[in-house]
Amino acid sequence: MDKDLTKGSVMGSMFRFAVPMILGNLLQQCYNVADTLIVGKFLGSNALAAVGSSFTLMTFLTSILLGLCMGSGAVFSIRFGQKDVSGLQESICASFVLIGGLTILLNILAFLCLDGIRVFLQVPGEVWGLMREYLFVIFCGITASFFYNYFAAFLRAVGNSVIPLVFLAVSAVLNIILDLWFVLGLKQGTAGAAMATVIAQYVSGIGIAVYALLRCEQFQNIRKYWRVRWSCMKEIMGFSILTCIQQSVMNLGILMVQGLVNSFGPAIMAAFAAAVKIDAFAYMPVQDFGNAFSTFIAQNYGAKEEERIRKGLKGAVAASMLFCIVISLAVCMFAQPLMGLFVDSSETVIIREGVRYLRIEGVFYCGIGCLFLLYGLYRALGRPGMSVVLTVISLGTRVLLAYVLSAIPVIGVAGIWWSIPIGWFLADITGLIYYRKKKQELLFLK
Repeated sequence: MDKDLTKGSVMGSMFRFAVPMILGNLLQQCYNVADTLIVGKFLGSNALAAVGSSFTLMTFLTSILLGLCMGSGAVFSIRFGQKDVSGLQESICASFVLIGGLTILLNILAFLCLDGIRVFLQVPGEVWGLMREYLFVIFCGITASFFYNYFAAFLRAVGNSVIPLVFLAVSAVLNIILDLWFVLGLKQGTAGAAMATVIAQYVSGIGIAVYALLRCEQFQNIRKYWRVRWSCMKEIMGFSILTCIQQSVMNLGILMVQGLVNSFGPAIMAAFAAAVKIDAFAYMPVQDFGNAFSTFIAQNYGAKEEERIRKGLKGAVAASMLFCIVISLAVCMFAQPLMGLFVDSSETVIIREGVRYLRIEGVFYCGIGCLFLLYGLYRALGRPGMSVVLTVISLGTRVLLAYVLSAIPVIGVAGIWWSIPIGWFLADITGLIYYRKKKQELLFLK
């Protein structure tokens, strides 16, 4: 089911490739959203705060693996576009060795640092016990996250975005069923919600790995490439580590903001936990469209299809901005009923603060939409370092302004919410100026 994105209709092929990715990642969000919704409705606001803060931490840890896999995926796409089968197979081996080893190290560090997380995130005492038991179980799923993201990155790189969707759909449904069983039926509390998530993760991770190994021709006779040349490993490391830095810096900044949010108490923690899930669902499609756009650009960059790249750029910008305008209107209009899905109507303080967050962020979704396209473009054109620069600008601004503005009594916690879109737009301006100055160099393929 490989799909060559160097042929056919530019926007048609991009959309057909993007839609399964968008649906897949929306389903992936269901892992923690199911935990959050069920926990918030049936276990109370402290449990909601615990699971919400855990989500931010796990997003950071997962972003390390996701960044490594996305970087490798860019190399896979370029090799696929070049029709270099042996080069693709060698890159697959190099990437698996590199990311697999780092996954083991990350998992060990996560357990060793478990008790230090409370201090770093400034978690209140009444929340920490629930959060710790949730995290202890969730950390057992890091290996599953590696399997899914690695093989999904490979399949998407060769144009197959449907199979990752299938495995995510199965595991998302399983996660919700198990959530209800463990939390409501077996009364396992936050630990039960974590167990449901981890089991579902292993179903998707092992399932997609078995599929790729048995059904993808690129894995046939691959054993001869396990002795990887240093030049190949160096290329993989260049793409993967820089993309990993970009993803992890982005989520480290969010994690630092989470610590600041926690200092305002359980009610603000719960509001942030629920609002962030809604926020993630709102702009997730444009984030995944940016990743699909990146694969399209990378394949055509490898095939030296300069005109298709130019057409793809124009079409992607128009589509992304149109979507962001529509979703901005929807989130701003329905912020209160959306918060009501996660929080009991009696929790008026939590709902009010969550609505304020959503209406501030929602107005500016075009900013994050543009930024996702810039990340994808520079990664696909062999400039992952530029994505790191944009991330540092966006998150550096966010963290700095969050601490400065929230310390002003008249602004308070709203300063944290306003710092986010300001960071988006500063990074957008930087990325667009760089593109304008380097356009001929970036797109000169012949």
